[in-house]
Amino acid sequence: MEPAALKAGSMQEDGFRVQPRRVADLGRVPSLQRSSSSLCRSRRSQYAFSSCEKQENLSSWIPENIKKKECMYFVESSKLSDAGKVVCECGYTREQHLEEAIRPQAFQGNEWDPKKHVQEMPTDAFGDIVFTGLSQKVGKYVRLSQDTPSSVTYQLMTQHWGLDVPNLLISVTGGAKDFNMKPRLKSVFRRGLVKVAQTTGAWIITGGSHTGVMKQVGEAVRDFSLSSSCSEGEVVTIGIATWGTVHNREGLVHPMGGFPAEYIMDEEGQGHLTCLDSNHSHFILVDDGTHGRYGVEIPLRSKLEKFISEQTKERGGVAIKIPIVCVVLEGGPGTLHEMFETFTEGTIVEWTKKIQDIVRRRQLLTIFREGKDGQQDVDVAILQALLKASRSHDHFGHENWDHQLKLAVAWNRVDIARSEIFTDERQWKPSELHPMMTAALISNKPEFVKLFLENGLRLKEFVTWDTLLYLYKNLDPSCLFHCKLQKVLAEEPERVACAPALPAVQMHHVAQVLRELLGDSTQLLYPRPRSSDRPRLLLPVPHIKLNVQGVSLRSLYKRSSGQVAFTMDPVRDLLIWAIVQNRRELAEIIWAQSQDCIAAALACSKILKELSKEEEDTDSSEEMLALADQYELRAIGVFTECYRKDEERAQKLLTRVSEAWGKTTCLQLALEAKDMKFVSHGGIQAFLTKVWWGQLSVDNGLWRVILCMLAFPLLTTGLISFRDRRLQAVRGLARVRAFFNAPVVIFHLNILSYFSFLCLFAYVLMVDFQPSPSWCERLIYLWLFSLVCEELRQLLYDPDECGLVKMALLYFSDFWNKLDIAAILLFIAGLTCRLIPGLLYPGRIVLSLDFIMFCLRLMHIFTISKTLGPKIIIVKRMMKDVFFFLFLLAVWVVSFGVAKQAILIHNESRVDWIFRGVVYQSYLTIFGQMPAYIDGVNFSLDQCSPNGTDPYKPKCPESDATRHRPIFPEWLTVILLCLYLLFTNILLLNLLIAMFNYTFQQVQEHTDQIWKFQRHDLIEEYQGRPPAPPPFILLSHLHLFIKRVILKIPAKRHKQLKNKLEKNEEAALLSWEIYLKENYLQNQQYQQKQRTEQKIQDISNRVDTMVDLLEMDRLKGSGSMEQRLASLERQVAQTTRALHWVVKTLRDSGFGSDEGAPSLASQPASEGQDPELDGRQKAEDLGDAHHVNARHLLYPNSPIVRFPVPNEKVPWETEFLIYNPPFYSAERKDKDLVDPVGNALDPLSRITYNAVDGPTDRRSFHGSYAVQDGFPLNPMGRTGLRGRGALCCFGPNHTLQPVVTRWRRNQDGAICRKSIKKVLEVLVVKHVLAEHWALPGGSREPGEMLPRKLKQVLQREFWPSFENLLLQGTEVYKGYVDDPRNTDNAWIETVAISVHFPDQSDELKRLNSHLHTCDPGMSVRWQVVDKRISLYANHKAILQKVATLFGAYY
Repeated sequence: MEPAALKAGSMQEDGFRVQPRRVADLGRVPSLQRSSSSLCRSRRSQYAFSSCEKQENLSSWIPENIKKKECMYFVESSKLSDAGKVVCECGYTREQHLEEAIRPQAFQGNEWDPKKHVQEMPTDAFGDIVFTGLSQKVGKYVRLSQDTPSSVTYQLMTQHWGLDVPNLLISVTGGAKDFNMKPRLKSVFRRGLVKVAQTTGAWIITGGSHTGVMKQVGEAVRDFSLSSSCSEGEVVTIGIATWGTVHNREGLVHPMGGFPAEYIMDEEGQGHLTCLDSNHSHFILVDDGTHGRYGVEIPLRSKLEKFISEQTKERGGVAIKIPIVCVVLEGGPGTLHEMFETFTEGTIVEWTKKIQDIVRRRQLLTIFREGKDGQQDVDVAILQALLKASRSHDHFGHENWDHQLKLAVAWNRVDIARSEIFTDERQWKPSELHPMMTAALISNKPEFVKLFLENGLRLKEFVTWDTLLYLYKNLDPSCLFHCKLQKVLAEEPERVACAPALPAVQMHHVAQVLRELLGDSTQLLYPRPRSSDRPRLLLPVPHIKLNVQGVSLRSLYKRSSGQVAFTMDPVRDLLIWAIVQNRRELAEIIWAQSQDCIAAALACSKILKELSKEEEDTDSSEEMLALADQYELRAIGVFTECYRKDEERAQKLLTRVSEAWGKTTCLQLALEAKDMKFVSHGGIQAFLTKVWWGQLSVDNGLWRVILCMLAFPLLTTGLISFRDRRLQAVRGLARVRAFFNAPVVIFHLNILSYFSFLCLFAYVLMVDFQPSPSWCERLIYLWLFSLVCEELRQLLYDPDECGLVKMALLYFSDFWNKLDIAAILLFIAGLTCRLIPGLLYPGRIVLSLDFIMFCLRLMHIFTISKTLGPKIIIVKRMMKDVFFFLFLLAVWVVSFGVAKQAILIHNESRVDWIFRGVVYQSYLTIFGQMPAYIDGVNFSLDQCSPNGTDPYKPKCPESDATRHRPIFPEWLTVILLCLYLLFTNILLLNLLIAMFNYTFQQVQEHTDQIWKFQRHDLIEEYQGRPPAPPPFILLSHLHLFIKRVILKIPAKRHKQLKNKLEKNEEAALLSWEIYLKENYLQNQQYQQKQRTEQKIQDISNRVDTMVDLLEMDRLKGSGSMEQRLASLERQVAQTTRALHWVVKTLRDSGFGSDEGAPSLASQPASEGQDPELDGRQKAEDLGDAHHVNARHLLYPNSPIVRFPVPNEKVPWETEFLIYNPPFYSAERKDKDLVDPVGNALDPLSRITYNAVDGPTDRRSFHGSYAVQDGFPLNPMGRTGLRGRGALCCFGPNHTLQPVVTRWRRNQDGAICRKSIKKVLEVLVVKHVLAEHWALPGGSREPGEMLPRKLKQVLQREFWPSFENLLLQGTEVYKGYVDDPRNTDNAWIETVAISVHFPDQSDELKRLNSHLHTCDPGMSVRWQVVDKRISLYANHKAILQKVATLFGAYY
């Protein structure tokens, strides 16, 4: 089984950090800091140009910036080409060289040098590539020099090729030749590699050829493209190959660019060259001017990968340094055998040391074995390898975990975050998740939002004024709300020059847009701050702006921790932010956290419906409407739960004034959103019915109400029942007042009054219309005046103090109000004409028409009827169909009428008769009244006027004056009449019937909902109407005028429709609503699980899981059996050799020597254990027994490179013939305190080793050490470097390491614990140029007790006290230190003393008060003791001993 090694590069160590919004310096490559969204926008803007313009830009930019390499001097090679031709040292034939290369003969005898004989010139191969005979997928390619800067290549890829900046870089390498993979491993590798690239937005970089691992990657991408949809996006696969090894590359050469260039894959004729893989999307072909030489692309590829890993991608206010992972596939004993045959002994030693260094850094190496240790997904293994590598870098404690979380968010892999980050090992504080929560919201990653909420993040703490403002600044530019917000900003008047510079977008701008979407019934959610309020809205720290460079999200949250949130409902604010961007999943998660959930769902429905009206994209509009329906259903679901539990409390939710939603109610929001399903709910209709009956009992029959209206003394009897028991018991005026204030009674009184008005109006028009008004007519005038007063009352009634303009707009938005105003104005016009003697008859005509309008008002009155109401709604809808039908009918009527009139009548000048002939007669023809003379049969001169002079007769048609017969073509007019009747009577009338039928069927399904919805308006109207009917309503108006105008008593809305609750009552009601909302969500989840489709999906998933487990079991069983058989074979072989040795010894008549005795067989491998890994682990442990840091190839702070020393060659006793280390002794400023520089023996002969040499103690804690050629030998073995190095003296360099510790305590003073054990804190220091933190120890000056480093962070007056602490301390280690500065002749030995403060004593307080760094480049702090602490390795070992000494956590 082929293992795949995943090596996570160390270049991502700073990885993912919070980035300021503005970047001043973008480095060498422009726009490197742009986010993926900005890149997408730039790409969309580029698509506006034609393809020709883009090709021209590319054709001009690439030759100027990208070069190729050409051999300029032909130097004949001793080798021939495959075709037997003479070639140059570069590998090309004479014909393939330029003319300049073959002219100078003087250079042919010289040795060919690529630095001199190869020159750069503009590239001639770039553009689009299409593979002939395969899919027509177009890729990109370019030929470039191996010396091309990585910044230029990256600019080409991101700006000119339009690639989005990746979240991850996957470098795949391995066998370049064809190799066989097991089918299951191949499937796992392909699926996992493409999955990790597609889910994380990664780039895959390979060698680009159609062989080996590159072919496997290409086929994986191909399979993904065939099975995925366009919305999933394309996997970016970049092949970096050598130009000189590409077969058929001649077809790619186009000096002005190939758009496209056709490439022919010819694997049979490729020879020792390779073909490009057709499944890669981009190709970078590296040219060094040679032909047939492999590996040219490796340096450029390495530099490019490193450069990309140093770039930063910013999204959602959080920046990530692009991590890189190397996936190695294939390789084994064969590869090592080839290396052994090819390499010399020196290179073998060097490579052995390198391999040992790689294996030793286990955190950067992950080996994937399919079927082992539960590994079955390559994508998870790759991401886990990156997280594993990130733990090894300069991230400790919170920084380390925060770094890993940033990577997981950038990759959008919540499964990795759940399994690797949110574990019992780390307890997250809610505030630590705030920056990542912001990034997840902006980048629309709902799964992470849900994960953060599950792990304790509280939205009330997260959503602050600045956070919300930052979120709105980062709205998706493509959403409609962003455009509306920009429009509001553009319309805002410019600020004065002296005004403070504030961010362009403010929350009151957002409130203006939301006011438009939610309707005028709501108040502004975010009022415009006054100048006196602004300081309270900003952060406590002055001069903080979100846009200023250097202020990150992390600092924002740290600084605003004590700030009181401005908004009243943070969940509401976050929900609105998600809804206006149409983010379904995100809004669903946030809505589940809301308190006022019914109002929130209705408000979301209203916002989405309003946005869908203005959305130009049809798909987005339909999505918004579907989401609006979902939120309406959620509101219905929660209200149903509430109504089932308690009807009265549920009805309180409808009329409760919601402060969070602009002081509106749930019922008002539903009406504004036209949520008919919600309003037609049985509970809401029951509430409206209760309002309709007022204080009367709903059980009263209508006949009882009408009887008591006509004979109100019956109220003293028990004929009418009341809901209130007190009214039921009382028999006085209170019952009368309650009865006549009920909306149902007011309605029927107004009906009787209105019918009386219409009857009186009809009587006056038909019977009693005198020149001077009679008393009946005057009564009509009074009646109409009362109606006018009532309309004015409705117009000016403003209980919510919205203003006259808004009340007028709201009033005229109702159709029936417009009809009332039109009827009143027409009555006034008719009355004016009637009072003028000369216009008496026209006045009567106008009043007669006005009577029709007053009769139409009856339709609105009867909408309350459950029988007539739905029918009236259907009639109103059909009226719209009639208007559309009349347009079609008018076309035929006018066309036929004009043609008929022109054929029959000559020059008719009378307009009225033209109208009759063209329109009137043509219209009546539809109903069967045929026009005269059209067929010439009923022609008679007595019935017409020959010259058109008789105003009462039509003009005669064209006729013969002598014969008195018509001469027009009767056959033509008859045909026109038949066609006209065919289209109008048959086609159009049946179309009208079909339209009516369709409208009826469509409306009939929702008629009940529509009627119930419109019923509210009538109930609200009569609920606030004065009880007296017209004309007696004038008395109520007089009473109202005295209250409002004279006594200045403000208007109040009836509590039954809008009720403001007390705080305690409202809090209890909302808590009850939240409880029932949770029940609703649980029921929804249960119903979802009970669906047939979901059950089938669950069963399918379980079957797949079971199959995978069985397959894993089989693989583990077979692997264990193979291991046991292999162990058995080894033991048998060893036994055979042992027996052979015994026999041979006996034959020689002796027992033989020990040298030839075989070793004993090892113990059998236990079941399930991998002996290969076990052996490797033992080898590593054996190697790590020697010093490791002292053998790093690069010596610290110098260009010196050590001689490679493998593990087995470290001891001096082991023979190492080729060992030839360099000599290095650094010069130091304190020359008096250091040994001489150089390898001359004369100055060194005065040094006395293994003794006290003056002020220098050269004795070792490990006993006497050897001295060879005047130089002491490191007791731990070879290091690869001779001399003193950077140390002070030859031999042991003694240091002191004080380990100052205390217990970590919380705010209450209690000792913190982890895994039951107490947690320590240690005093550490760090220089600004140092890589890690360190213990405050080191070398000491002669005669001094304290180390120099400790003196730098400790004030002088505390030195004596600390010396006493050291004398009282505990020695935890004494001996050799594995330090990178050690050499063969100089090494460090230390004494580590533990100084522990068990409690918060005065001595500890004095120490803290005297900690002060004199050097500005030195830092000191108390650090939590943990195995991941960013400390030097040798210091970590000492610290572990101290933790063990105190039984503390490590």
